[in-house]
Amino acid sequence: MSNQTQWDVAVVGAGIMGLAHAYTLAKRGKRVIVFERNPRAMSASVRNFGMLWPVGLWAGEWHRRAIRSRDIWLEVLQQSGIWHEHTGSLHLAYRDDEAAVLREFIEAGPQAGYDCEWRDAQQILEQSPLVNSDNLIGGMWSPTEVCVDPRQVIAALPGWLNKTYGVQFEFNCAVTAYDQPKVTAGGREWRADRLIVCSGEDFQTLYPETFAASGMIRVKLQMMRSQAYGADVKLGPMLAAGLTLCHYPAFGDCPSLPALRERFERELPEYVRYGIHVMASQHGSGEITLGDSHEYGDDITPFDKDEIDQLILEYLRKFLILPNLHIASRWQGVYAKHPTEVAYNAQPAPGATIVGSPSGRGMTMSFGIAEMIVDSME
Repeated sequence: MSNQTQWDVAVVGAGIMGLAHAYTLAKRGKRVIVFERNPRAMSASVRNFGMLWPVGLWAGEWHRRAIRSRDIWLEVLQQSGIWHEHTGSLHLAYRDDEAAVLREFIEAGPQAGYDCEWRDAQQILEQSPLVNSDNLIGGMWSPTEVCVDPRQVIAALPGWLNKTYGVQFEFNCAVTAYDQPKVTAGGREWRADRLIVCSGEDFQTLYPETFAASGMIRVKLQMMRSQAYGADVKLGPMLAAGLTLCHYPAFGDCPSLPALRERFERELPEYVRYGIHVMASQHGSGEITLGDSHEYGDDITPFDKDEIDQLILEYLRKFLILPNLHIASRWQGVYAKHPTEVAYNAQPAPGATIVGSPSGRGMTMSFGIAEMIVDSME
């Protein structure tokens, strides 16, 4: 632990948004300290697929920023030596209406900045032999996506940031007040010219009145992870199927999407009710992460629903065949969602900036948003 008590910027939260801000600031020569209330980051940043997923973002500014975020991610991952794989992604089509949406998206892709192409069933199976070939029409290949293990990157980045850029970390140390430049945390005082609050779904500890006025709500996910497979069971690209087309905003302008959405509401009402769309990613350990569902606001309870897990697994079997699948772990994650803004931020007090969770897109958008926020501070 450093004896230094004066910092240019204090960051609240050692999840991916806090780490991205610490990196961006420290790389520009700022003296940075990060406070984390837990012994390590334990919330949404470690409870996700590990997908850097630019293909899901709206065309235009946010897609460009997602690509920029991924590029910064790759710099950090390569320099730190943390495992990652540039897998790309496949969106699979088993019904004609799903194929129609994907073909429309691909046709509009070049002008909108997406690099995607249609692949027939045989090409899909060559890329990912675990894909279920029954009724497979084809799918969309996107080369832009990258897979990381969120548990690993969130655990390893603090040490690398400290060693490489001198970022100080104070774990088990909750920030309870900021009166520029005084930071009160863990019963001690530090001094920092600026405070950046990346507190995820903690709306109460700092500036609760600002969070209450923002309209942000909590979103709960249910997810699962398989046992570790050996080298003979390789997923290849990260996978998604038809339900995902109604989840990500990138597909929102496809003319065939309303009809697809209407079919899901008619044929799969429980999936719509729980906001379920099913995806899969495989980490370096061989484990495959599966999910997820979405429950909002007052519907959130601390108890998982087995019904949701069973719905996810049932839909998974329609597009992915995993040998001897054993669910090794199950969990829930909770993130913050703003009703309209991708990157909510506010200045609740002199020197203080709140950076809200980008509505479940934190892994994809973190470094791009951090660059945007830091640019606005200079």
